[in-house]
Amino acid sequence: MERPSLEINLPDTHEEGKLYVVDSLNNLNKLNVCPDGSRHALDEEENTGGTGENTGESNIRNRCLFFVTFILTLIVSLALVSFVIFLIIQTRNKMDQISSRLISEKKNIEELKKMNNMILKHLNQSGIKE
Repeated sequence: MERPSLEINLPDTHEEGKLYVVDSLNNLNKLNVCPDGSRHALDEEENTGGTGENTGESNIRNRCLFFVTFILTLIVSLALVSFVIFLIIQTRNKMDQISSRLISEKKNIEELKKMNNMILKHLNQSGIKE
């Protein structure tokens, strides 16, 4: 009248085995088909019940984060370009000042040479020689 425990557990074990095989195949399929990033999204989808609510919000958050990062990058780039242009203009102004000083000093040196030559001629004409 009593059945052995093996006969009772056999059908349950068979059903559990089928579920285990199906689960294993699903997991293997996820590993083979999905890239690493998608696997994380699939795990989240399984955790949320497949509704996709978290992935939609996450997608919007990621887009907003990308947009903010892009805008900040553009602002920093614009600031750096403006600074470089400012430095170029300042360097050009300094170079203009230096070149004008050099030109004026060159004129002064030429005038001094002329004055020196005139003094030497005057000394030579007056007969004073060393």
